[in-house]
Amino acid sequence: MIISCGAEKLNPAESIRTFVTISGFQPAPWKVPFRCGILSVVDSDTKAAKRGEQNRMKTFKPVKEGKVREIYDIGDNLVMVATDRISAFDVILKNQVRRKGAVLTQMSKFWFDYTKAIIPNHMISVDTADMPEFFRSPQFEGRSMLVKKLTMLPIECIVRGYITGSGWKSYQKNGTVCGICLPEGLRECGRLPEPIYTPSTKAEIGDHDENIDFERSVEVLEKQFPGHGADYAATLRDKTIELYRTCADYARSRGIIIADTKFEFGLDEDGRVVLGDEMLTPDSSRFWPVEGYEPGHSQPSFDKQFVRDWLTAHPDSDYRLPDDVIEKTIGKYQEALTMLTGRALS
Repeated sequence: MIISCGAEKLNPAESIRTFVTISGFQPAPWKVPFRCGILSVVDSDTKAAKRGEQNRMKTFKPVKEGKVREIYDIGDNLVMVATDRISAFDVILKNQVRRKGAVLTQMSKFWFDYTKAIIPNHMISVDTADMPEFFRSPQFEGRSMLVKKLTMLPIECIVRGYITGSGWKSYQKNGTVCGICLPEGLRECGRLPEPIYTPSTKAEIGDHDENIDFERSVEVLEKQFPGHGADYAATLRDKTIELYRTCADYARSRGIIIADTKFEFGLDEDGRVVLGDEMLTPDSSRFWPVEGYEPGHSQPSFDKQFVRDWLTAHPDSDYRLPDDVIEKTIGKYQEALTMLTGRALS
């Protein structure tokens, strides 16, 4: 066996001897390793180690900030941090709900694990030991998720199993929800005959999402992904409903009704549709207790509907919550986490 090394030919024993001599820092002719490329291997390893060290000690700034989440780019992957901010009516409130971000992260982790057989998701880890050293601090512990990079699809995938909120108001006016005709005689917070898919566009912070029908979602996706609009739209609809059915059945067995929720999806590097963002949290869903459920009126909840109701009753609040509302809100979030996962927030 002969190894080609530039203009010279060395047998394996000579190549190994040259490498050992250099790595042991003994005098050696520099011309050999440079021509063979052996020194470049040593340099490459050294540079990789230095890059790893720099990454560990590096500070990071968010590359994107949403109403609640901050996204950090760490190279091959992202770190998604759920803050304690809370929003309502597409407005970020002026105070925070302590430990809310940890509840959102732990609940999303539970659901991602529970549904990974239905569709792959972007979660890699919630252990900050798997992240750069910058994230190993109380500021990030418990609320950070290491995730894969995705090309996000510009549709919020909303599914409704019960009629409430804006859907109920629309139904009262014309018997439809987002253009879907529903049977007569439905009652507020009543269960729908079948879950319905009501997508919307994703708005920037401060703007309102726009409800669209399925055909419009095809057009939106086709514009951004020519030749794939119809396929992507159908996949989003079908997976959204499948996820909802599976998770709603489980939640009901744990004492919680999932009235409605939303999902977001993206494409991975292989072009597969992957579940991203958060999943079935009190921020993205309406959770009601099974105990005492009765259609015909609004329901008590484990989600931020409590905050929406308080803001509606106090229009002059300037989007600032009193301390007792904050404490009740995080109490409801933590109760939902315990009921669904069987574990209290650590």
